[in-house]
Amino acid sequence: MYYEDSGGHGDPVLLLPGWGGSIADLDRLRRGLVEGFRVVAADLPGCGRSEARSYTADFYREDAVAFLGLLDRLGIGAAHLVGFSDGGEVALLMAALAPGRALSGVAWGAAGQVVEPAEGFGPLVRLLDEPSERLLPLAAYLAEAYGPERARAMAAGWGGALRDIVAAGGDISLSRAAEITCPVLLVVGSDDPYCPADVVQELAQAIPRSRFVELENVGHDVHLVAPDLLTGVVLDWLGGH
Repeated sequence: MYYEDSGGHGDPVLLLPGWGGSIADLDRLRRGLVEGFRVVAADLPGCGRSEARSYTADFYREDAVAFLGLLDRLGIGAAHLVGFSDGGEVALLMAALAPGRALSGVAWGAAGQVVEPAEGFGPLVRLLDEPSERLLPLAAYLAEAYGPERARAMAAGWGGALRDIVAAGGDISLSRAAEITCPVLLVVGSDDPYCPADVVQELAQAIPRSRFVELENVGHDVHLVAPDLLTGVVLDWLGGH
């Protein structure tokens, strides 16, 4: 698992990017955080500079346990858990599995469950060879970042695991939302096609101490489309917790 530790003296923040991405995607947010926090930014297993991995229907839990282990390794008892998309899903699940380890949680593009896209998971499983029009940018990015062979294996494994999760009911952390006792900020872009606002709002209603914020005219990649806006929202939240 690849990670970078800023070693600051403020509250620890574990910062997790989305699937297929890397901590470089969150550089703008990380620069805003390091002034007041100890930021540990880590690539998800199988992504970025972390080692390749296989995907099972239990991979979100596996990753949550792995990152709790990373906090142990770094001597961090509790941290703010901040993540995008799959990184957000892992952060929320960490807060549910180990409530005492979460000072607060922030997630955008995460909903606590997997919702099957209208076109099904076929275009994702066959992403490098038969991508849908909407997934073409992702296919091009993965091929460039990882090379076609690894990117093909990543997409097939991840897409297959998501399909298995949906077949089992789709749950990631939604069923355990009441066990998330820390304050949680859930951010969603109004135009997010993967985590629609109503689905995220369902999770917000299930978490006892949550706040739901919808940002207008942005989609899934809020940190790329509106980085300054997101950084301000996250810093305001962490500053209050």
